[in-house]
Amino acid sequence: MPDGSDPTPTPTPTPAPGAACAVTYEVGSSWDGGFTTDVTVRNTGTTAVDGWRLGWNFSGPEKVTGAWNATVTQSGAAVTATDAGHNKAIAPGGSAAFGFQGSGTPGASPTGFTLNGVHCT
Repeated sequence: MPDGSDPTPTPTPTPAPGAACAVTYEVGSSWDGGFTTDVTVRNTGTTAVDGWRLGWNFSGPEKVTGAWNATVTQSGAAVTATDAGHNKAIAPGGSAAFGFQGSGTPGASPTGFTLNGVHCT
């Protein structure tokens, strides 16, 4: 960096050997111009997850406007949900759940979820 400062990067959880996951994505309710969605991430692998980041892409013009039990950010169609701290650990066979509110009309349920870089089913 020109000023000599070296920014500290945000740590990214990395996939562990034995990592595997499954995601349930359910629109809870919808109305003209908005919707809520519940998401459950299941650890189907053999190792615990300690800190998680779930990524997916929307198929339409949906926009995240708020979330609970995760920090959710969006850039274009790409969405990333990061654990809220209190739910960062997911034991093998365990799960973490979060939800969000969005604007627009919900399109098809996303596919291609990734958990810490591992493709989920």
